[in-house]
Amino acid sequence: MRRTIAGLCLVLLLASCGWSHRVSPGRFEARAREVVARWDGSAGDRAWRSGFVPLGGLQDSGGWTDPPVWAALSAHNGVWKLAAELPADTLTEARLRWPDGSVSEVPLVTAADAYAELSKPADFIEEECPAKGCRPLRVTRAELGETTLETSRGTIRVPAWLFSVKGVGPKYVYVAVAPSAVTARPQAAEGGSEEVRGFDLVAGKPHELLLEYGHGSCDRIHGARAYETGKLVVVDVDEESSSGPCNMMLNLATITVTLTRPLGDRLVLDSGTGLPVVRGMTPHRK
Repeated sequence: MRRTIAGLCLVLLLASCGWSHRVSPGRFEARAREVVARWDGSAGDRAWRSGFVPLGGLQDSGGWTDPPVWAALSAHNGVWKLAAELPADTLTEARLRWPDGSVSEVPLVTAADAYAELSKPADFIEEECPAKGCRPLRVTRAELGETTLETSRGTIRVPAWLFSVKGVGPKYVYVAVAPSAVTARPQAAEGGSEEVRGFDLVAGKPHELLLEYGHGSCDRIHGARAYETGKLVVVDVDEESSSGPCNMMLNLATITVTLTRPLGDRLVLDSGTGLPVVRGMTPHRK
C-alpha cells in the first residue's frame, strides 16, 4: 500500500503523502550519542580540524558568476585547446596560513597537471555540444597566482593556476595544491537526511546558535535541540510532517537553540547526516 501511495506522490507532485516523523527527546539523544561516538577522534574529525578540507571544488570562479553561455557549455563538455606553452617549472611546497595563525606546508601541482584537471568534462553531461560542436576554450596563458578558498578551517588564500582564455575576460582558476594534501569533504552515509544546513552565532547572546534548516510548506516546527560534549555540539530541528495535501516546495528558515555554555571552538554536527555544519547562512538570509 505504501509503495502505491509513494508512486502517486511522485506522479502528482502536488500531494504531500508524508507520515509524522517527529523524533522524541530520548531518540534524539540516542542518535546524538551515536553521532558523537562516530565522529569524535575519527580521521574525518582530524582532517576537518587540522587538515586541508575545501568546502567546494578546487576550480574557482575567479570572482565571476555569469560566464558567456558558449564558454559554460564548452567547459561543461571539456572542449579546450592549448594555444600557448604551459610553464614547465617544477614547484616546491607553499605555506598556507590559517585564520588561527597556524601554518601548513603543502606540495603544489604543475600547470600541466592543473590544466589536465580543469579541462576534464563534467561527470554528468546534461547538455551535449550542438551538432557542429562547441567553440573551443583556447588557453593563451597560464600563470601562478592566488585565490581565496573556503575550507573547514576558515577562509584562506592559496596558490592557484590562472588560465587566460581567448574571448573570455576573467581567468579560469584552479587551486595549485597537490591532491596528496587535500582531504575531500566528508559525505553523509546512505540514508542520512540533513536536518541543519548552516549555523551562526547570535550577537550579544553567547549561549545561542542560529540554525538554518529546510522544511516543507505544511510541516509543523516544534523547536530546535542540542546535545553537547566538551568538543562537539549535535543539533537538530524537531519537525512534524503533514499527512494532508501540500505542495513540494522546500522552504528555508532559521531558528535558535540555546546551549549550556558558549560554543567556543567546538564543532557543530548535524544529527541527520552526522557531519559538520558549516558556519554561515544562505546569502539572502544574511
